[in-house]
Amino acid sequence: MAIEEKPKVKTGTWVLLADGEKALFLRNDGDDQDLNLNVVRLEEQENPSDREQSANRPGRMEDTGVQQRSAMDDTDWHELAKERFADDLADLLYKYAHTHAFERIVLTASPKVLGELRHKMHKEVASRVVAEVPKDFTNHPLDKVETLLPRELG
Repeated sequence: MAIEEKPKVKTGTWVLLADGEKALFLRNDGDDQDLNLNVVRLEEQENPSDREQSANRPGRMEDTGVQQRSAMDDTDWHELAKERFADDLADLLYKYAHTHAFERIVLTASPKVLGELRHKMHKEVASRVVAEVPKDFTNHPLDKVETLLPRELG
């Protein structure tokens, strides 16, 4: 990944804002001094809490002692859904890159999602990443993101 020293969000650069449940694909229609981010696509995934997704209580297992049982860890469905969402985002980014929808992109996501994306991202997408910001801006209004993003990029 060839990330620039002090990257700029030039005109036409895409910005991905993502967390484990929502992603905003934005395009800068302004310049690198005065961002004008516009939504290209919104992706959302319903991801209820783990408690709502679990069907049963965690299982029990017999221990070696007399009449002793231990609880077994249950699958964390909420976290699993977040990982799958990162997979879906990586696929979507590849489709956009493959059709030349963007030439440059800034990835802005929570650290965990950014790590998942980095791991699953196709090299065609990785070659277009100009910066990564390990912060979650998905719930900020766009005018606030237009102010915060240049500060984060230095």
